[in-house]
Amino acid sequence: MSFLIDTDVIIYSIKNNSEAVRENFAKNANAQKAVSVITYGELLLGAHRSQQPTRNMAVVRRIAELFPLIDVSAHIIETFAEIKASLLSRGKPIDDMDLLIASTALVNNLTLVTNNERHFSVVPGLRIENWAKH
Repeated sequence: MSFLIDTDVIIYSIKNNSEAVRENFAKNANAQKAVSVITYGELLLGAHRSQQPTRNMAVVRRIAELFPLIDVSAHIIETFAEIKASLLSRGKPIDDMDLLIASTALVNNLTLVTNNERHFSVVPGLRIENWAKH
């Protein structure tokens, strides 16, 4: 199985504050893992706004070396627009950045690894795993 790692799980890993995340990364050490360029942007923003921007920028750049970054493609944008329209008509919109991450997982046939299961559960067909839980 291949995974798209969401921003929250990367943050848990950086802060080393979740035993379950560490265990799940170890358990899935040989599985293919990637990060959306959207997640990379969210991590960069957090680093810029942190108390130690230089150190945290180095950590974020290292993450981009460890995990392939998946760019937003035309197909991802088309999927995003289709799902966004459907969610809006059902009265269940989610944040655009999160929906771009979900669309990236769908288009690339990846399981989204996130602690935000409830939030992403409204996206039809999205496979989700929560590595913050045992």
